[in-house]
Amino acid sequence: MKVLVIGGGASGLTAALTASEDPHSDVHLAERQARVARKLLATGNGRCNLTNRDMDLSHYHGTAPQFCLPALEAFGVEQTLAWFRSMGLLTVTEPGGRVYPASDSANSVADVLRLTLAGRQNVTLHAGCEITELRRTKGGFSVRLGDESCLFDRVIVCAGGAAGGKLGGTDLGYRLLTALGHSRTKLQPSLVQLRTEPTWVRSLKGVRCEVRAVLKTDGGRTERAGELQFTDYGVSGPVIFELSRAAAQGGLLLLDLLPDVPAGELTQLLQARQAALPQLALEDLLTGMLHNRLGRTVLRRCGLSLEAPCGSLPADRLPEICRTVKTFALPVLGPMGFDAAQVTAGGIRTDEFSAQTLESRLCPGLYAAGEVLDIDGDCGGYNLQWAWSSGRLAGQLLTGRERHASHS
Repeated sequence: MKVLVIGGGASGLTAALTASEDPHSDVHLAERQARVARKLLATGNGRCNLTNRDMDLSHYHGTAPQFCLPALEAFGVEQTLAWFRSMGLLTVTEPGGRVYPASDSANSVADVLRLTLAGRQNVTLHAGCEITELRRTKGGFSVRLGDESCLFDRVIVCAGGAAGGKLGGTDLGYRLLTALGHSRTKLQPSLVQLRTEPTWVRSLKGVRCEVRAVLKTDGGRTERAGELQFTDYGVSGPVIFELSRAAAQGGLLLLDLLPDVPAGELTQLLQARQAALPQLALEDLLTGMLHNRLGRTVLRRCGLSLEAPCGSLPADRLPEICRTVKTFALPVLGPMGFDAAQVTAGGIRTDEFSAQTLESRLCPGLYAAGEVLDIDGDCGGYNLQWAWSSGRLAGQLLTGRERHASHS
């Protein structure tokens, strides 16, 4: 069987390695960039958060998130880690369930995949080669592979999504699949920074803090907790990435800058400082509680003169300061674009594929896996687990009949 895998990212490498386990298969992997796994190298800030032990369907999104269950159940976290270990990769699990390579480097993940691929005698890698045409023929597919036309029995589309254009994000997979009769949902950037009204964030560029964040939109209320980083255009950090999917049309972001300190306790702390240090400049009222720049920004937001002594502050202003700390409001203008995003929300409609095999219902012999489909996960290794699981399932090249036979 001659098999073509389109895309040399996480799902494509997994699909190609899986398909090549059949020694009778002639597997070809086409990657439009000069090397495989380039986007993988940038994940987890270069550390590669390759999965998460807290695996639950609630971490996945799309028109029908349950579509991903058969793949995740067939090749779950433990099977994935065992597979990587068989290739020589050692991993560590951090508090919260995130799994990283023991080397703390994404290169280790990419390298074991690349070396294993190179060791398979029945795999041909076509790097720097973009597929420009994919057509259905009698008994297979005709593919324009670089400058030549080739015939394949099966094709697996793992071309990724539109996110991260500088790292290889592309709409190629959508174009190839829609040309064969498939359709897609609306695309939007996800796991991405948010642009906010700039007045109060510009002076905070680079400041990090742990927050509880609430995003209010016309569609409802989304709440997350974690690290936030202020930027000159808005906000970034893991907690913002997790909210970004819901921020496509903007909204209002409310930040609790001291989530572990109840409002009443904070008010008492401020009262005690004012009583103990009445001559202290007001700009230092929040010193030791918040980053100095952030504390001064809170006070400016309350319209206070930072040079005045703490003792001059009327007692009824302390609750106002406390409210600003606990509900620091930022109007959200929208997410940054696809180039800045880690993941694409939306994609090829999953009801056009079998969840048990990832074979197309419209075009037998055609499979798809990974980000090109309308499945996206939360920040924390969930998107890579979907890539490994779906790539593994698609790479088995099971038809509906073969899938049924394998379970009987």
